[in-house]
Amino acid sequence: MNINQKSKVVTITLNPALDLTGSLDALSVGSVSLVSKGSLHAAGKGVNVAKVLSDLGAEVTVTGFLGRDNEELFCQLFEEMKANDEFIRVDGATRINVKLVEQDGRVSDINFPGVDVSEQAIAEFEVRLFELAKTHDFFVLAGSLPKGISPERCAEWIEKLHQMGKKVLFDSSRAALAAGLEAYPWLIKPNDEELSEFVGRELETPEACQQAAQDLAQKGIENIVVSLGSKGVMWFGKNDQEQAEWIYSQPPKMNVVSTVGAGDTLVAGLCWGHMQKDWDRSHILSFATALSALAVSQVGVGVPNVEDVKELQKQVTLHNPISTNVQ
Repeated sequence: MNINQKSKVVTITLNPALDLTGSLDALSVGSVSLVSKGSLHAAGKGVNVAKVLSDLGAEVTVTGFLGRDNEELFCQLFEEMKANDEFIRVDGATRINVKLVEQDGRVSDINFPGVDVSEQAIAEFEVRLFELAKTHDFFVLAGSLPKGISPERCAEWIEKLHQMGKKVLFDSSRAALAAGLEAYPWLIKPNDEELSEFVGRELETPEACQQAAQDLAQKGIENIVVSLGSKGVMWFGKNDQEQAEWIYSQPPKMNVVSTVGAGDTLVAGLCWGHMQKDWDRSHILSFATALSALAVSQVGVGVPNVEDVKELQKQVTLHNPISTNVQ
C-alpha cells in the first residue's frame, strides 16, 4: 500500500454542520437525559470524507457553503488537514446537528435545515466548481441540500461533471438522491435504509437490496455500493473484462463505540482505492470495508493509524463475484 502517493480530490459539502455529540447511558425520550461527555466539531458528510482522505494522504480541496458567523472550527480543521479551502461564505451561521450516542452504540440524530443559499452564492460556487474541474478528476458530493438549492440544480452539476469525464462519488438521500441518480454519477453509496426509502419498500435481506440496486444499474450508473452495516458491503460494477458483477465483503466483528461517520469513511476508502493505480476491485473493497470497520471502533472521524487498517483488511471476508446480465 503506497500511502505516500499523492492524489487530488474535491469534496463537496453543500450543507455542512457543526456536530454536537453527546454520550449517555440511554436516551430517555420525553424526559431529562444526562450526557456524560460531549464535543462540538466541524462535520458534514463531505467534510468527514475529506478528513479521512487527508489522513490517508490525499491532496484535498473542500468546497460548498459555510456560514460566516461560526466558521472558526471549520477553518481550524481545514488548516490541520492542510486542505485547500474553496468554501463559499454565506450570511448566517452554519447549522448545528445533535448526535446522541448511547452506551449500546445506538445513535439518534437531530438534524437542522441549514443556511439559506442565495442565487449569487450559487453562481459563485458554480464558477469555482467548474474551475476546479479543470485540474481534478475525482469529486465526492455528499450530504443533504440547504435551502436555496433544489435537487434538480444539484443533479445539473453532477451531469455536467459527468459530461466532462469526471468521476463523481455521490452519497445523499431522499429527493437529492432521486434527482442525482438521473445525472449519471460514477458511484453511489446508499445504505440499506436509504435504498429502501428510495424504492418505496422494505428491503429486509441482502438479496432484496441486491435486486433493488441492480434495478438502479439500468440507469447507467457504473458503480453501486450498498452498505449493510455490520452485515457488510455489496458492490456492483464492471470487472477488468467489462463484465457486470457483484462482489461482497464482510467486516471483522468489532467492538462498536459509535457508528457516526462510518458511511462517510466507507466512501473515502472507495475513493482512495480508486485513486491507487494498481488496486483491483477486491483490494479496493476490502480496504474500504476495513477502514469503515475501524471507524465504528472509535470516537470521531479520521484514521489515527493506517497500520491498523492494514491489519483489519486481512480479516475482511470477500465472497466470490457473481456475474449479472446488466450491461
